[in-house]
Amino acid sequence: MKVIIIEDEKPSARRLQRMLQTIGVTAETLLHSVEEAITWFKQNEHPDLIFLDIQLSDGLSFEIFDVVEIKSAIIFTTAYDEYALQAFKLNSIDYLLKPIDDEELETALSKFKDRLPEKQQVTLDFNDIKKLLVNPVEREYKKRFSVKVGQHLKLINVDAIECVFSENKGTYLYTNEGRNYLIDLSLDTLEEELMPTQFFRVNRKFFVNIHAIKDMVSYTNSRLQIKLNSYKEQDVIVARERVKDFKTWLE
Repeated sequence: MKVIIIEDEKPSARRLQRMLQTIGVTAETLLHSVEEAITWFKQNEHPDLIFLDIQLSDGLSFEIFDVVEIKSAIIFTTAYDEYALQAFKLNSIDYLLKPIDDEELETALSKFKDRLPEKQQVTLDFNDIKKLLVNPVEREYKKRFSVKVGQHLKLINVDAIECVFSENKGTYLYTNEGRNYLIDLSLDTLEEELMPTQFFRVNRKFFVNIHAIKDMVSYTNSRLQIKLNSYKEQDVIVARERVKDFKTWLE
């Protein structure tokens, strides 16, 4: 079974790839834009199954099908709310609402396998999809965290968070009050929960809030060092492979 993932957020694509790998499905090809997908489909044999996000970095994914005729089965991976996607279920295998759940992923794959004999007949009416996307439901991201302080619960608004980091197998929020708070979420999970225009994962250990950046300076090996308003416990370094995306995010 040949499977590809079309998803503009690279961390989300890699996370889905890992989830598929754990249940024995290999997705070797990850595509991140309409243009990249069109080029790939023109040059390669089409897959059995596509995991397809709706909004890509350079447009809506149905634009791919305006250029290339594709008969692959499709499972949508999207941030749109359930009621806005009911029509998709009539034409596609299924859809998965982000953040993707392990059980829902396995169920969607089971549906695909049940339809394997007729998978070449799967078609999508992208004109209907365009109508649905005229007034899309906006993605909901975390607005606050509930953290335990002694016997009490404290609410931390995301605007008060300078950075999120992992240390000694724990994940911590660092606030503009200079306090650390332990939370029960991994950084991989937070990639789906934090607003991407406000928070960026600069390396495998740190997210930074764009509003908390005080300065940025060149660092060794083509990296960048981030200086935040008050956080000084560790050096915050933008990994070399993320510098380009980071600079784009800043704009």
